[in-house]
Amino acid sequence: MAEPAPTNVDAALDADMERLRKEKKKAKEAEKAEKIARAKEKAEKAAAAKAAPAEAKKEKPAKAEKPAPAPVAAYVNTTPKGERKDTSQPMAATYDPIAVESAWYDWWEKQGYFKADNESTKEKFVCVIPPPNVTGSLHLGHTLMCALQDSITRWHRMSGREALWLPGTDHAGIATQTVVEKKIMREHGQTRHDLGREQFIDKVWEWKNVYGGKILNQLRRIGCSLDWDREVFTMDPNLNKAVTEAFVRLFDQGLLYRDTRLVNWCCRLNTAISDIEVDMCKIEKRTLMKVPGYEKLVEFGVITSFAYKVDGCDEEIVVATTRPETMLADTAVAIHPDDPRYKHLHGKMLAHPFNGRKIPIVCDSVLVDMAFGTGAVKVTPAHDPNDFACGKRNNLEFISMLNDDGTINEEGGVFKGMKRFDARYSVISALKEKGLLREQKDNEMVIPMCSRSKDIIEPMLKPQWYVNCKNMADRAIKVVESGELEIIPAEHKTTWFRWLEGIRDWCISRQLWWGHRCPAYLVSIDGVKRDTFDNWVVGRTLEEAQANARAKFPDIAADRIQLHQDEDVLDTWFSSGLFPFSVMGWPNETSDMKAFYPGQLLETGHDILFFWVARMVMMGLQLTDQIPFKQVYLHAIVRDAHGRKMSKSLGNVIDPLDMIEGISLEGLHAKLADGNLDPTEIEKAKKGQAQDFPTGIPQCGTDATRFALCSYTAQGRDVNLDVSRVAAYRNFCNKLWQAVKFTHFSCGEHYQPGPTEPVTGLTIGEKWILSRLDNATTQCEALWRNYEFAQITTVVYNFWLYELCDVYLELMKPIMQANPAEPGIAERQASAKETLYTCIDNGLRLLHPFMPFVTEELYHRIHRRRPTDPASIMVSPYPVHVDGRSNPAVERQMEFIQEVISTSRKLRQKFGLTTMKPKIYVNVHSQEWFDVLSDPDVKNLLLFLSRSSEVEPTLALHEPPEGCAVEIVNEATQVYMQVKGMVDIPTEITKLEKARTKTQGSHDQLVKDMAKPTYNKVPEKVRNENTEKLAALLQELTITDKAIESLRKFL
Repeated sequence: MAEPAPTNVDAALDADMERLRKEKKKAKEAEKAEKIARAKEKAEKAAAAKAAPAEAKKEKPAKAEKPAPAPVAAYVNTTPKGERKDTSQPMAATYDPIAVESAWYDWWEKQGYFKADNESTKEKFVCVIPPPNVTGSLHLGHTLMCALQDSITRWHRMSGREALWLPGTDHAGIATQTVVEKKIMREHGQTRHDLGREQFIDKVWEWKNVYGGKILNQLRRIGCSLDWDREVFTMDPNLNKAVTEAFVRLFDQGLLYRDTRLVNWCCRLNTAISDIEVDMCKIEKRTLMKVPGYEKLVEFGVITSFAYKVDGCDEEIVVATTRPETMLADTAVAIHPDDPRYKHLHGKMLAHPFNGRKIPIVCDSVLVDMAFGTGAVKVTPAHDPNDFACGKRNNLEFISMLNDDGTINEEGGVFKGMKRFDARYSVISALKEKGLLREQKDNEMVIPMCSRSKDIIEPMLKPQWYVNCKNMADRAIKVVESGELEIIPAEHKTTWFRWLEGIRDWCISRQLWWGHRCPAYLVSIDGVKRDTFDNWVVGRTLEEAQANARAKFPDIAADRIQLHQDEDVLDTWFSSGLFPFSVMGWPNETSDMKAFYPGQLLETGHDILFFWVARMVMMGLQLTDQIPFKQVYLHAIVRDAHGRKMSKSLGNVIDPLDMIEGISLEGLHAKLADGNLDPTEIEKAKKGQAQDFPTGIPQCGTDATRFALCSYTAQGRDVNLDVSRVAAYRNFCNKLWQAVKFTHFSCGEHYQPGPTEPVTGLTIGEKWILSRLDNATTQCEALWRNYEFAQITTVVYNFWLYELCDVYLELMKPIMQANPAEPGIAERQASAKETLYTCIDNGLRLLHPFMPFVTEELYHRIHRRRPTDPASIMVSPYPVHVDGRSNPAVERQMEFIQEVISTSRKLRQKFGLTTMKPKIYVNVHSQEWFDVLSDPDVKNLLLFLSRSSEVEPTLALHEPPEGCAVEIVNEATQVYMQVKGMVDIPTEITKLEKARTKTQGSHDQLVKDMAKPTYNKVPEKVRNENTEKLAALLQELTITDKAIESLRKFL
């Protein structure tokens, strides 16, 4: 009988792992003892043989060699694609994930189980997958996302709803263009400009068609029940039409405009990028960093002070900067209007040391803190966000000093043509030569880096398309405040409100070729182009744009007007923001749009709440006047077991397929070599892999991986994934496997259950397990509705492991071992089988959303109640509460019985009664519990599970029967065990005294060590361990003393 079940899966796994460690240690000790015994026996025989006369020796016959065990053949799937697997053969000895997971997915897909019917009258559940990049491959973040989304979709489907989980991939503008550009350069030595736009786009489509489906195949591998007939790609014609429509509508509504502002510019990629594509790297002091395009490391974390001379006098103003090269584009120096040090310089000019340009001294109380530094700030409006605002306030000149590729342009004078960071050193050197360099010192700073290219981001002044988000953001705030849109967990609402309340206009254009080209056209008249907002028109087609141009310039003859489509493409997040309704066919009023929009759920990582989720809500409200989904569930971010972010250079990135199929350490190393890390990073990553996965990653299987990830969601914002825990869930899968094998053994492989489930059972054990089943189903129903994935895994795990396997299967054994010819036994055996079948069947269906493969396999290993039952578990009804099944009184009785059994086992262990069967008395002080224990069914149960020769309930005994040891169950119950005559008391006492002497010695030595004057120098971790060890030794001494005292009573 099991101890009371842990309250969560983590505790359960800890208990399992601790039990396994103890069993392993015990087995090793037994093996060691056996080796010593064999060695002793061998030595004795050798000595006897040596002493015997030579003539007495006989030649020993040669030993027949034992045949080597036949190797287990690797599983080979012979099921034709799309056909149902043959499960008529006997079950394998143990669970094999490769064998179990084969064939089922193709069968599900062919049967059409993933398809949703837009004409169905059933309640709908709709979820769209956050479209992964078409360039990507599955990582653990995707796997967690998909495990959660597939689980909730399967639950809704099993609960009788029309469930649609819609797949798609994102064209990933920057990532895809970068991959293809590298490929062309590597294979042909060409750039995209060498090919031209049209030919380059053709190359991207070729690449997408060959490699772009990798992640979709991986989604199949992990069991995602997506409606593949509705699969979309964000560059599909229908979605392109939706993007164009959205652009035109926003323009017509006055929300989309063109302006010249600062953007995050990546010189390596030659494009503006979004904030989400910028990584902030914090450094605390002078640091050399690798920058793409530079052979030498570049210095950062230094602040440089230099002087500007006041024009017409010998005075100077000292300013400081971490980007000295930008002084080539300075157009002012700002001071605080109230700073007495510079009152006399108001309105004065400074002389630029390299080009002679006159630079005004401006007063700006917003930009300048006169208590910081010199109280003077250099102003570069075209290359710094704060300076940009200052430039607008003070009507300054905006000078750009960089080309798109990061080289210095003509504004740099003698520095023209230099790379920006080469120019940095040259500018410092030139300032020093002119006697203007004042100081350089370490400076803590944050460096913006492009997440794609790892280049340093430059704020650059560029004309771009922007969306005015203010009114849309206000609506997005209100739908959350009103509860129309629910964000789960609710703690993320704070982030939602904070970002939307401070929202800035959204820059949506990118200087790429791969993506949705802006449907905007610059109007030129007589060939003259002027890039101002007034000269732009938009159109769904060229013809519509031409008509709009003629309407905008009615006084200009049509033949004088030419249109030039914008070369830029739209930010990938723009098309992604339309995804929940563009995939339904919007702007057309399609059947899917009517049936499935808005959806029910959007599930994604909390890290893109405002970058993507908020934009979908804003766009949905603006363009469809509806929220695109009713609930947002935000999952945690997956980190390694140490809490570190997954990073290729750390070697802690885990390919989920490696976790599913297993991989050696050498295999992990080989994958690093196939990547794009440089040699130093590869060596660092190898060390990380060797530390975290010294023997590689064990084969865990898809089901264990999915279940583990879902169970981890209780951790909050981050998931610290420990591979050993995932592997422990494979053991759980084996437990399921063995439970079904036990069912075959107990009921017969061809057992046919009755047409209806039993509500309750004959025996207390049957009533109890059916009540616990009802408890599990009731809890799961409520937890699914609240997306409490971790708690559901706990409930189902505990039911299977600690209630069904550890308790009920044990309760069945004495019934099934009884003679069916005896009165009432056949009836009880039939009832026990029905109860077992009901628990196995319901238990598999409870577990299916998390573990689709093993539950489908086992579902086909047991017979159906009725010929009309569903052919697949994934379309079987999810278990629900059954009236009359819950039985709190029986559960209370069983809890008491389990405590009695646990106590009797402690007594057996204490006295070393591993093989003997003593008599026990269970002494209670209430008639209620005496009657419960006197029930023949309960007495037989106690007799079998406590391994006793006899069980005798007693009522209110004040003294234990003669020769009995006692153990307390609770304040009103004691277990007395007859040990006199079964134990060699003096020998047992001697053993315990020897053990006590050893423990006391360890205790005294530890106390002595901890009392040393130098003990405070011992590491804190070691001191904490010693404190725990000392407490454990004291407890061991106390227990040993009690055991000795108990034994002495029998002398």
